[in-house]
Amino acid sequence: MKNKLVLWGTNAQNDKVLIAMELRPDDNKVDIWMIPDSVVTEEMSEQFFKNWRGGSDIAFPSETTHIERELTVADSLLPDDVRPEKSDIIQRAQTEWHFIVLSTKLNQAYTSELEEIKERIASIENYDASLWDQLKNFWNKVQDQVRERNLFKEHAEILRTTTNDLFTKLKSLRANNDNSFKTASSELYDNFVQTIEGIEEKAAKGLRINVLFDELKDIQKKFKELNFTKEHRSKLWERIDIAFKNLKNKGNKSNESSPSGETDNAVERINRRMDGLLNAIKSMQSSIDRDKDDLNFQNKKIATTDGQLEAQIRQAKIMMIEERIRSKEEKLKEMMITKSELDVQLASAQERELKRKEREKIEEAKKIAQSKIADSIKEAAESRNEDSEKLEKAAEALNKKPKVAAAIAETEAPKEELTFAEKAEDVVEDAVDTVKAVATVVGEKVVDFIKDLVEPETEASATVETTTEEETPASEEPTKEA
Repeated sequence: MKNKLVLWGTNAQNDKVLIAMELRPDDNKVDIWMIPDSVVTEEMSEQFFKNWRGGSDIAFPSETTHIERELTVADSLLPDDVRPEKSDIIQRAQTEWHFIVLSTKLNQAYTSELEEIKERIASIENYDASLWDQLKNFWNKVQDQVRERNLFKEHAEILRTTTNDLFTKLKSLRANNDNSFKTASSELYDNFVQTIEGIEEKAAKGLRINVLFDELKDIQKKFKELNFTKEHRSKLWERIDIAFKNLKNKGNKSNESSPSGETDNAVERINRRMDGLLNAIKSMQSSIDRDKDDLNFQNKKIATTDGQLEAQIRQAKIMMIEERIRSKEEKLKEMMITKSELDVQLASAQERELKRKEREKIEEAKKIAQSKIADSIKEAAESRNEDSEKLEKAAEALNKKPKVAAAIAETEAPKEELTFAEKAEDVVEDAVDTVKAVATVVGEKVVDFIKDLVEPETEASATVETTTEEETPASEEPTKEA
């Protein structure tokens, strides 16, 4: 959660302005600057949205209007006559900033308590077990707030550092009887290191990385709850960090080595998008369920809360969780709308893919039919060439022996010409039968294609028969003369 916010809006005069806001948690105040759109350059806008919101200081132009408002739960962060473009951002910032203020007050209370313990430890010369117990109880209390995220990380780290320094000073005071503690810390350190090495060995053998990540997280959690010497704690923390990085690298290499094997057609692209969206929807729903469980827990805890400040913190957390749930549910609703759109796109893509496959089948059948007809025509042409060679040889023989030629001409020539015509017609009919059988399989579209190919051949057959009938009487004349 950030203490600065930038967004566009309109002022009381309905002029567009750039609104910059900053929370002062120690004072429970909010500084608001409004810069007219007419003086906001592209570079200035980029500086505010990227740099200033991230924590950098930027000089405001002289035309800027500045106001200060107290942060409350009931009243809006902005005056009534100032209207932001995105009101949900203001609403969410208000709940988060209220929590920041309460968390800051809690941190101030713990800092004050820790200062009292620090003064008492500074005044002693010998080790005091009661101070050790008091500091330990204090830190346990802080850890409870850290686990429930009532304290910010930077506040918790400062308290942790100061507390560790006080523990270190107390440890130095009990140096005479501290050997047992060092021994215990060393044993715990060795056990943790062995456990971490065992996890890394499992990763090397190919066990699931996600499961090993969970085991390492459990180790990290136990590590935070136990007492170590400063040296052991630092080394073990670095060792756990290295183990996390090794597992992460192992997981990345595994992902890189896995083959994809996916085609880049529309159906598969939409399916991949749908898979990613479904995973995101599942994650978002799980996140909402966790927030609802956390909300129920906070509602139960608020009834047994000790102290007004802690009750206010829990109430602020409840409001923050409710706002988070609302925001996530809106995102989930958008995801479901996107899912419906993808369902429509997927159905359309599947239909187009089905039609494409049908067209491919028809085209393939056309090619097969065309090939068969071409082969049949080629065979008929070869047959005609063979018959022509026979006729030429017979003609040469007839020229040498007129009488024999006349007899052959009377009896054989018509029969030979008729046989050739019948052969050509049989060849074409066979090709037509074959192609029609294929057309029965692939559909009516191919039948039309076949008819277009076959009709010219049928006309050719008719021409051959006509020619034969016309030439036959001419062949009979030599026979009559003989």
